[in-house]
Amino acid sequence: MADDDPRISAGKRDTGIAVGANFTIDPETGVLTSKSGGTAAQPGEDPNQYMADVHCRSGGSDTPDKGCLTLDCPPKTRGGQEGTPVIWRQAPKSITKPVWTDFPAVSGPTCLYDPQPENVLANIAARILTDFRQLPVNPGTLQTQPAPNTLKGGPTNFYTTTSEQTFDVIILGQNVHLTAAPTSYTYTYGDGTTLGPTPTPGQPLPQTQWLTTNTRTSHTYTQTGNYQTTLTTTFTGTYTVNNGPPLPINGTLDITTPPTTIHVWKTQKTLVADTCQQNPNSWGCPGATR
Repeated sequence: MADDDPRISAGKRDTGIAVGANFTIDPETGVLTSKSGGTAAQPGEDPNQYMADVHCRSGGSDTPDKGCLTLDCPPKTRGGQEGTPVIWRQAPKSITKPVWTDFPAVSGPTCLYDPQPENVLANIAARILTDFRQLPVNPGTLQTQPAPNTLKGGPTNFYTTTSEQTFDVIILGQNVHLTAAPTSYTYTYGDGTTLGPTPTPGQPLPQTQWLTTNTRTSHTYTQTGNYQTTLTTTFTGTYTVNNGPPLPINGTLDITTPPTTIHVWKTQKTLVADTCQQNPNSWGCPGATR
């Protein structure tokens, strides 16, 4: 992995395992990039680090949720191993030796299933990008106006429709909830030009504006022909383990739509004396021989 790659950090602590993040999101491209210097949170970054406290049943003064003492984590399969009760906790990542507090979005203790529960989060973090990229994420549908035929020299509006998607999977015996959010788009117009990555998905226009309005994602073809157009959607992701806090996925998922053919025509103008109803063989009429 290159030194400038964004990282998810995972390390053992006295009372469990902590997982944090070291990233920012580029507002133009939506790509995760590493931040430089210090441990303080950057704009747009989660300021907290998280820990699954595996000393849940110790009953010590640092375990305020006594539900840990009675939580049952039965085996998921016959003859399987019982789970380990944990409490999700958080602390500011800018503090070297923080005081950990219960993560407020999680109600009570939960279970981790692994012979070494203190390693679960680090093991999942090490493979989560691979699992993320295997999800059946829908990249959206590439739309054009007009379609499937457009005119040479006039703007053709391109846009897409997609949305945030969620998935529930089992990873290393744990219930993992993944969220894939579209953050940027790359349009390939088929004539050697592209647009993106851009955070703009585009939007539909009223039919009266199709051939007169330029949008941020529209394209003007200078030659007639048939062009293969595609859309590549870039997704960033987060995941939670057994209802824990949302953690960022170190990397992105790029999905490209199947090619869509757009036919670019040219227009011609001339003066005619008759309408097609008056003279079906008049210039420009369907079926005309001249």
